[in-house]
Amino acid sequence: MTYDDNNVFAKILRGELPCHKVYETDRILAFMDVMPRGDGHVLVIPKAKARNLLDVAPDDLAELAKAVQVVGKAAKAALSADGLTVQQFNESAGGQVVFHIHFHVIPRFEGVALKPHTGQMEKPDVLTGMAEKIRAAVART
Repeated sequence: MTYDDNNVFAKILRGELPCHKVYETDRILAFMDVMPRGDGHVLVIPKAKARNLLDVAPDDLAELAKAVQVVGKAAKAALSADGLTVQQFNESAGGQVVFHIHFHVIPRFEGVALKPHTGQMEKPDVLTGMAEKIRAAVART
């Protein structure tokens, strides 16, 4: 399979679609998931074109892993979470929906289950508030 330049994350990277940024480097972008499975759900993506784990360049994957750790620590601290769930899916059979490699970083709280992936959009003001908290925690690290 080939990379699709019109996937939603490619459009976000080109500035064609908005996002609530929480972390950015010259190689990585992390932003709030608009259909979160939990409070503080962040997506971390490389700026390089890669469909998934099966075709991403090793150096891009290394930068992505570093960013997942930075975002995970910040999200956990910012929201006083008890733990984290980190997910990454590959190809349709593996659960991948957007075909640009990405990691889900989801703060977790004791006794609170993940919400189902229903496609329900979160209110923009809620995403803005979460993003501000996580950005502030990134700045402290």
